[in-house]
Amino acid sequence: MEMGFEETNLTNQSTMEIKLKRQMKKKTKRSRNFLISRLGCFRFDGGVSTAETPDSDGGFSVEAGSGGRRDHSPPTHLVVMVNGIIGSAQNWRYVAKQFVKAYPNDLIVHCSESNSSMLTFDGVDVMGKRLADEVICVVDSHPSLRKISFVGHSLGGLIARYAIALLYNKQDLLIKNSDENGECGKIETQISSLEDKLRRNIAGLEPVNFITSATPHLGCRGHKQVPVFCGFYAMEKLASRASWLLGKTGRHLFLSDCDDGKPPLLLRMSTDYEDLKFISALKLFKRRVAYANTRFDHLVGWSSSSLRRHKELPNHRKFQKNAKYPHVVNEEKPNAQNCHEEFSLEAKVAKGKISEMEETMIRGLTRMSWERVDVSFSGSIQRLLAHNTIQVKTRCINYDGADVIQHTVDNFQL
Repeated sequence: MEMGFEETNLTNQSTMEIKLKRQMKKKTKRSRNFLISRLGCFRFDGGVSTAETPDSDGGFSVEAGSGGRRDHSPPTHLVVMVNGIIGSAQNWRYVAKQFVKAYPNDLIVHCSESNSSMLTFDGVDVMGKRLADEVICVVDSHPSLRKISFVGHSLGGLIARYAIALLYNKQDLLIKNSDENGECGKIETQISSLEDKLRRNIAGLEPVNFITSATPHLGCRGHKQVPVFCGFYAMEKLASRASWLLGKTGRHLFLSDCDDGKPPLLLRMSTDYEDLKFISALKLFKRRVAYANTRFDHLVGWSSSSLRRHKELPNHRKFQKNAKYPHVVNEEKPNAQNCHEEFSLEAKVAKGKISEMEETMIRGLTRMSWERVDVSFSGSIQRLLAHNTIQVKTRCINYDGADVIQHTVDNFQL
């Protein structure tokens, strides 16, 4: 009896030990999964493998690895990603991989490096020219390309807007090259047909998506357009006077450039100005999307990045949580306004009122439809880094923006 009782106790003790070990394993597993979920840099990427091809200028292109495609035909859609101030191509590494993994058979993503680090102080026009030249080189090296899209973060959105106007005007150069090859000049109607075709294209490709995130479309000079100044007019005025610290780019952003008596560059970019068809080029894209931080972006105001007047900004109370994209709080479908309105840039500059120049830029840029996606990192430990988190600039630091990137990928048009 005693031995039977001891055996029963031993059996019960062994059972309890096994249960305790199982519970400890479960707790350890839960703790590990929690840490991995919080530390985005330790998440493992599954699925399609990607391959990077470095460029001579320091940039790189990302496409699916040989085992990631269903067929062996080369991709036909080029996505050009443009960094913001003091940025680089490396800022796009995470985003580029997400695009390629989602569309392995269709996309090649080029992360531009022609305007990196201190080169971002050279002015929007100079940087736009560099980007346009870089795009032409990429297109020439991939004969299979048929479509083109742009994704720009912060200042990169303005650089891309300038570049597409230059690429829109490249038909003269392409026609000249065709003439040298003996393909043009035989029949006058051939030239006319080629010109008409190229005017509908950007760098000879069909434009599809033009996407910006936290881009100061209206510049930084207006009231509350740089949130870090907390709306104090004195600080905003002082910053405008000190814009030269950011080089030519600073003068462009603060609308303090009046080269040769011309209106500020950002004002010119809100219309077709002289030989540069800024709006005509932008209109060619099937989609134009503006992602904007509603709060905690200390560098770019919500109004400027979403292309809205202050009175048009949605009420925070009406924001709704999205289970799939937790930080996407509001989406507006495309809505074109002021489609046929004409206005004089010189008249607005002569009056010297920043509010009127802002209104002119809004009217010019909203003559075509825009999708607007409002983002809020309220409640996130990374909310004070919202300007970079919306791009997932550094994965270990800005991982909370991954759902915003996924939203961009899921709504991308091929």
